[in-house]
Formats: sequence, structure tokens, C-alpha cells
Amino acid sequence: MEHYIGVTNDIGRRVYEHKNNQVPGFTKKYKVNKLVYVEAHDDVSDAIHREKCLKKWNRDWKLELIEKTNPGWEDLFERALL
Repeated sequence: MEHYIGVTNDIGRRVYEHKNNQVPGFTKKYKVNKLVYVEAHDDVSDAIHREKCLKKWNRDWKLELIEKTNPGWEDLFERALL
């Protein structure tokens, strides 16, 4: 199972693009199209800093973060739009 971490100012648009294979690269190649974890930040600098930190985490830490907040690995796309 592959994962992707990114920053966007429009979660709805971004997930739609991934679900419809409109974004070339890693997510399209590995069919990464399910939103299982999301964080909201008021400041883009904070969001970018958090993204960089998460990208440095090892795989087990990332999986633990997802399991803690979304143990069923449900697609959070609809909830993220609210």
C-alpha cells in the first residue's frame, strides 16, 4: 500500500483530481486515490512545515497516525469537504 502526503488550498479539488487520475506522477502511477488522513492549518507556512515533517517520518509512524485517527481506513473525502 502506497501513500502520498501533500499540501493544498482546495482539498475537494485535489482529491477529485487524484480519484480521477488527473495528476501525473506518483499518485497516478500507484493509484493512490483514497483520503485516509487530513489536517487543516490556518497558515500555509504551518501546513508546509507539517508536510515536510511528516515526509521525514518512517512508514510505521505514518501508519500509526492514520490508525489512531481512522482505524477503519475509511475514505474521508466526503467529510473533508464539510
